[in-house]
Amino acid sequence: MANGQLERSLNKRVSAIVLALGAVFLPPLAAAQETQQAPAVGPSSAEAIQLANWVFASRDNGVLPYIVIDKAAAEVLVFDAGGQPVGFAPALLGIARGDDATPGVGDRELNEIGPAERTTPAGRFLARIGPAKGNQKVLWVDFETSVALHPVITTNRKERRLQRLQSPTPKDNRITFGCINVPAAFYEEVVSPLFADRGGMVYILPESRFLIEVFPAFQMFAPPIERSAEAIPVDK
Repeated sequence: MANGQLERSLNKRVSAIVLALGAVFLPPLAAAQETQQAPAVGPSSAEAIQLANWVFASRDNGVLPYIVIDKAAAEVLVFDAGGQPVGFAPALLGIARGDDATPGVGDRELNEIGPAERTTPAGRFLARIGPAKGNQKVLWVDFETSVALHPVITTNRKERRLQRLQSPTPKDNRITFGCINVPAAFYEEVVSPLFADRGGMVYILPESRFLIEVFPAFQMFAPPIERSAEAIPVDK
């Protein structure tokens, strides 16, 4: 299938999921706030939904839009400053599993970063749109470690990044050096306009640590739903 066809197919899939998100989250996560439990339906994991509930209820984002990224599910959820869902997309992430960046990794060339160091770090980040190599603009999530959210890179056809985004499983979505790749149309139409002026917050869920280890304030909002360490897949 040609790249254009893959992009159109992916856009249709994302549009359908965004409509589903609206049904789940409107009004802004009200049912979850009343019961202090995450909704049981929707394309996202319980952890991602519950974290989004916490951000909205605590106003941790202040007056800024925010993004919740679930690495285990390879999903990106975007909300405006008022907590309304704006869009949803699959994502490609760092090939290595883990929640911490190697110290100094942002100062090295890509060919100097080993496979085990290519992680997408978990945490709370103040992200801003800024310039990057190749005369492009990206959403810098953590400039110090060179982690950004940007349109999917398709220059290396052997990596099959568009096909990975389109696949129904997150098992093949680990391919980057640590950056978050999303569909080009999603970045241009959803992320870029929303974060262009003042930036926003990005919350990346852990995959090998507990939520309250990465987001200590989250424990004050509700008893967290924790992902079992035994359930986390490990690459062979």
